[in-house]
Amino acid sequence: MAVMDAQSAATSTGVIARLRSMLRGLLGGSSEASVTKRLAGTIFIIRVLSAGLAYLSQILLARWMGGSDYGIYVYVWTWVLLLGSMMDFGISASAQKIIPEYRTRGEHALLRGFLSGSRWMTFLVSSAVSVLLAGIVKGLSPWMGAGEIVPLYIGCLTLPAFVVANTQDGIARSHDWMRLGLMPQFIIRQALIIGFTAGALALGFHLGATVAMLASAAAVWIAMIGQMIVLNRRLAGHIEPGHKAYDFRGWLAVSLPILLVESFYLLLSYTDVLVLQQFRSSEEVGVYFAVVKTLALVSFIHYAMSATTAHRFAEYHALGDRARLSAYVAHAIKWTFWPSLAATIVLLALGKPLLWLFGSQFVTGYDIMFIAAIGLVVRSAIGPVERLLNMLGHQHICALAYALAFVMNVVLCVVLVPRFGGHGAAAATSISLTFETVLLFWIVRQRLGLHVLAFGKR
Repeated sequence: MAVMDAQSAATSTGVIARLRSMLRGLLGGSSEASVTKRLAGTIFIIRVLSAGLAYLSQILLARWMGGSDYGIYVYVWTWVLLLGSMMDFGISASAQKIIPEYRTRGEHALLRGFLSGSRWMTFLVSSAVSVLLAGIVKGLSPWMGAGEIVPLYIGCLTLPAFVVANTQDGIARSHDWMRLGLMPQFIIRQALIIGFTAGALALGFHLGATVAMLASAAAVWIAMIGQMIVLNRRLAGHIEPGHKAYDFRGWLAVSLPILLVESFYLLLSYTDVLVLQQFRSSEEVGVYFAVVKTLALVSFIHYAMSATTAHRFAEYHALGDRARLSAYVAHAIKWTFWPSLAATIVLLALGKPLLWLFGSQFVTGYDIMFIAAIGLVVRSAIGPVERLLNMLGHQHICALAYALAFVMNVVLCVVLVPRFGGHGAAAATSISLTFETVLLFWIVRQRLGLHVLAFGKR
């Protein structure tokens, strides 16, 4: 018995030691892998908390507003997310290439110029575009539903702040300030939306699409201004003051091809909701949107690794360290796919009760989750390779791959949505994501000679 107890104690000690070693590997260490896991973990936690807040806000809005108003709000907010993410010219993504290169080459004047000039440029141009979009809404108003017009105007007002927040996010992430980059957009903004809409309801206002969009617009502007104040203070302590140089043409030369990639990716992400709105009722759009929100956790993992690794891809490439880059890419892919697969299994198992939180009618979208999940899992199998291509100067071929996938998605949505509704939209998106994944895998294999699949022969 004494021997058995000793063996049991030794086994327990060994298990505890291994667990401690794993935790030290995840939370400690100074290697690139350890730092990446910590930063990606920080981003993932923020996105999960954000998802919880967003999920709560969507549940509350769906219950407070009713199906029709909620569908209109989802439609307008989708346009804000889509256009706001495109109207920064790709600066939020290219910042993770431009800033490391300026630092590596010691071009401090250009670095200081980019940190301020990029934000002014995106604000001024997005403001001008927002005015033009408001004019388009006015011109098309005779053909729009009466309940959509004012929320769309408010959406136009929201766009400049949304765009500047995206730009500041890219700048912060390029300095590994992940919380500063993400907290204002994903935590503070969501909390403010919940607070403002709850306050409006408590004051006796009818919580329709207009009031909900006003609350969302106020939340976006307040979060962006707060982020700007903190970011400016951080940058002042991190970068010595001095002369500023502005290379707007050079920034755009890098950013615009990346913008094409980001734009086609966003169009691919939102096409299903926008096409569904044209052929199906607002209630059905709301159900589909609830399904997409429920599966958002899977895409957050991909986002976390992309946000963490992009500027390091650019840095290792600028240093000419091929071995380090290759090992880092393999690490990023592994830590994208396996957690994504695990998250998908958990979400599918809990899908019905999660959808029920929106309202009993939303449970009808449960089987759509299985169709939509296929594309997300397949896409995660190659990790953040679109960022790898963008950071290494292959933006054009990456944009072409996304463009082809987007065109496929539009065609499939137009064909499938009128007949199959949300099921058709999910199928169209999953097929397009699978096609895109195969294309990107082949491009990286041909252009960079890297194996970018989470499994198989390297």
